[in-house]
Amino acid sequence: MDGNRRYARSRRMETVEGHHRGFEALARIMEICYKCGVKVVTVYAFSIENFNRPKYEVEGLMQLAKVKLEQLTTYGDILDRYGACVRILGQRELIRDDVLEVMDKAVARTKHNNKAVLNICFPYTSRAEMTTAIRSTVQEFLSPTPPKNTPFSPSRIRQKILSSQLDGREPLPTIPDEPLDGGEYEDKDSYEDKDPYGDEDVSSSATLPPGSPEPRLRSGSYGSATLPNPDNITVDTIERHIYTANDPPLDIFVRTSGVERLSDFMLWQCHQDTHIFFRKCLWPDFDLKDFIWVLLEWQWRQKQSDRENPSSRSRNSKARSMME
Repeated sequence: MDGNRRYARSRRMETVEGHHRGFEALARIMEICYKCGVKVVTVYAFSIENFNRPKYEVEGLMQLAKVKLEQLTTYGDILDRYGACVRILGQRELIRDDVLEVMDKAVARTKHNNKAVLNICFPYTSRAEMTTAIRSTVQEFLSPTPPKNTPFSPSRIRQKILSSQLDGREPLPTIPDEPLDGGEYEDKDSYEDKDPYGDEDVSSSATLPPGSPEPRLRSGSYGSATLPNPDNITVDTIERHIYTANDPPLDIFVRTSGVERLSDFMLWQCHQDTHIFFRKCLWPDFDLKDFIWVLLEWQWRQKQSDRENPSSRSRNSKARSMME
């Protein structure tokens, strides 16, 4: 949603008034998207970098977000009409408490809607999103995996043996007075200090065929928690911790105001099938004709892609999402 400030300057308005016009454009385009069957709309409402703007402008944007979001979810019927829920994506700890309270209420009021989604990125940058996802992945892989207590696990077998001994059904192990092989026996006290059924005393050499190498057992690997293998971290692992983890793939990316760059928005979500459209109009001027142009251009590109790669046709027929 780029171009609100330039829109205001070109019309000799206050900057905040330009942002007001931008919100009106959002409400207008959001309804058009849902009417056309778009299931997920994601808007870049406030960048973390915007905190570097003049204080009065930042405060004005915060107040605008507070008022407009409350109006949208309390008095407006667009979200309920199309069954859209609100989600706030970004660094919550940077949001003012009074604004955060309104945002949480908006999420709670629309959580029953399950037909469409309105993602509001506030405050957000893609680098911060990926950093958060990587940090969450590291925390996940630093958490030990609980041992599986199966009926035939060493810990369960050991527990069963000790239970039988305590019930008197099986005699406790005794220490022979003389070593069987005539050699020197280790100190009796040190033997009693050992766990007769510990993992270190388990041996499988009797079940191996002659000449087989002795198995290498890791001490503490049985009946204890283990850490996940970092080699198992994949793209899907990181994807689970991205803000839009449960959303469909990003199909359409629209940038207004004639600036041809992504500006740290949805860098992870952009993929080989994402179609990026740069429009020269400012965001408050973005209207139905601009949206229809984007939609028709996207459909034409899809047909071209299907002709060149017929195998992608089934994939392209799935539900689409649109990001702006």
